[in-house]
Amino acid sequence: MSVDRDLDRDTVRRLRDGMAQGVLSFPLTSFHDDGSLDPDGFRAHVAARIATAPGAVFPACGTGEFFSLDEDEYRQVVTITVEEAGGRLPVVAGVGYGWAQAARFARIAEEAGADALLVLPHYLVAAPQDGLVAQLEQLAARTRLPLIAYQRGQVAFTAASLRRIAAVPGVIGLKDGHSDLDRLQRLTLAAPDGFLFFNGAATAEIQARAYATVGVPAYSSAVHAFAPEIANAFFTALRDGDGKDDKAVDRLLRDFYVPFVELRDRVPGYAVSLVKAAARLRGRPVGPVRAPLTDPSPSDLADLRTLLATGLDLVGAAL
Repeated sequence: MSVDRDLDRDTVRRLRDGMAQGVLSFPLTSFHDDGSLDPDGFRAHVAARIATAPGAVFPACGTGEFFSLDEDEYRQVVTITVEEAGGRLPVVAGVGYGWAQAARFARIAEEAGADALLVLPHYLVAAPQDGLVAQLEQLAARTRLPLIAYQRGQVAFTAASLRRIAAVPGVIGLKDGHSDLDRLQRLTLAAPDGFLFFNGAATAEIQARAYATVGVPAYSSAVHAFAPEIANAFFTALRDGDGKDDKAVDRLLRDFYVPFVELRDRVPGYAVSLVKAAARLRGRPVGPVRAPLTDPSPSDLADLRTLLATGLDLVGAAL
């Protein structure tokens, strides 16, 4: 496969520029009440996310329920995102499972016009470091799109493996979901100049300060999927942190993000289900989650409504 790696450098540049300007947005995938894909609802949702100027948009990833999409649905989701982005910001589509299936999704994303791929943790099995590296090598050999590895769950790279994947043509970055800052610092020090790192912890704002201290200021924001006003206010206060802004960060963490995480941790899967429910509370056409996820209970939904109102009050926005 002939690949123009100048495109990789351009994607890195666009992502780096975007990361300095806004959060990384992970839109929800819209479903009808019967569980079928709602393309029109998704188009409205992703257009509204893009209008709030995120650094990049990542469709069909964890928050977008990639694991529940078939290939045709995936094609629609990525195509709509590319159309709505209109080249104004990078589109990084999720791919996953083993490398053979990931390559099928990669071809779809490439045909749809995505700029890069986020390689989600592989399915089910634990694997040695050689296998984790080979997974990326096999996928990189089968796509023209640059790859960002996502370490989370059973995927965790050593510094030696990081050097190996960074040398694979087309691998441009790493998203971290382990929050092991000792390990992450070792990885950033092992990486070549220009290699991208992203904070991909669940509700990443909670640990954004800590990640920044080891050289990883960019982060994904699930909150952006339902309350970009809150997500952007936090990002700006953290970026500009000085006196008043530091207090704003503390206030948002104490009164919104920490209670949100405590609510999120009540039930497995709420990291997606609560986000989708919060978007519905704001009248966004995202629909329910698909099994095996479940929508929040009535009591949890009531708590979410109260917390959402508190967060929006903190930034002067309306429910």
